Amino acid sequence: MELPRGKSLLLFDGYCHLCSNTVRFILRFDRRKKFLFSPLSSSVGIYWREKLSIPEGLDSIIVIDNGSYYSKSDASLKIAKKLGGIFHVAQVFYGLPKKYRDQVYDWLAKNRYRWFGKYNSCMIPKPEFKDRFI
Repeated sequence: MELPRGKSLLLFDGYCHLCSNTVRFILRFDRRKKFLFSPLSSSVGIYWREKLSIPEGLDSIIVIDNGSYYSKSDASLKIAKKLGGIFHVAQVFYGLPKKYRDQVYDWLAKNRYRWFGKYNSCMIPKPEFKDRFI
């Protein structure tokens, strides 16, 4: 299974309110449709996790781009870069050590269900975005 040329795949926790709202946010601002989406727990998510040897412990947002994967703060910054426009400003955070960026990311990820909630079933996309989910 290969990704279409110029597309990135965003794997996300479809049960997490924060992750699902992040996907909705990206859909709203990704006017050039650079991102495709799939839940981590789907067959597509499992395929890419195995293909790229993505560790089991990564359970929030993962970006797959050009045969590589990005996780934690690197995934967030990759998303901002690909969205472009005002979001490109987030690249200044690359100036911070990855260790500290990831500590903040891990703290948020660890508390995401408690603070933002959890769905009983995986997010279902609106019909107008169905073609963006694989």
